[in-house]
Amino acid sequence: MPPSPDQEEDLLLACRYGDIDDVRIFVETYGALALEGIRDEHQNTVLHMLCANGHDDLLEYLLPLINPTLISAQNSSKSTPLHWAALNCHLPIIKRLVQFPGGPQLDLIDIKNEAGRTPIGEAELAGWDEGASWLVSVMKLDSATTTAATAGDDNVGADDERIDAEVVDIEVEVEDAEGQISRMSMKTDGMGDSKLSELPSTVSAVPSSIA
Repeated sequence: MPPSPDQEEDLLLACRYGDIDDVRIFVETYGALALEGIRDEHQNTVLHMLCANGHDDLLEYLLPLINPTLISAQNSSKSTPLHWAALNCHLPIIKRLVQFPGGPQLDLIDIKNEAGRTPIGEAELAGWDEGASWLVSVMKLDSATTTAATAGDDNVGADDERIDAEVVDIEVEVEDAEGQISRMSMKTDGMGDSKLSELPSTVSAVPSSIA
């Protein structure tokens, strides 16, 4: 027997307030599959509710149980749970969403909502530099690691240590909440250390909303 509308509403509230015991009881009663189709009137999922409110323990519990497509599910404003976590400045949440092995991972950062903002844009809108910097760094460090690994295949032996220690200087573009594109420079030394800094110039603005 599927859950009633009232029971679905209670589940969304449990996710909003981080009541992990009630969520466990729901899963034990109706199964994890029942979580996937539950939405509120704005098409928010259980992940939207808990990610917006920073309930990392509940996210850790649910991620292995749900269909990974729920991680990138968009509500009526086209925002994903990552958008909401970024807007509300929850670093453990954004890390867990992006790094979850079975999910979309880095592709999640590229999704734009109805306002034309990525999760990085939402972090900028909130004035949350730490979150925006982390999202940018994880995207570009992945690219730099791939480049270094490719170079390492062509330079074996003694050259490996030189490649691992090589400093990679990358310029990236970050969209802020107003649609402005800021140029940022990131240095990574191939050993996991990186430094992100904003360059003085900006490029032309992009539309802040999608028609």
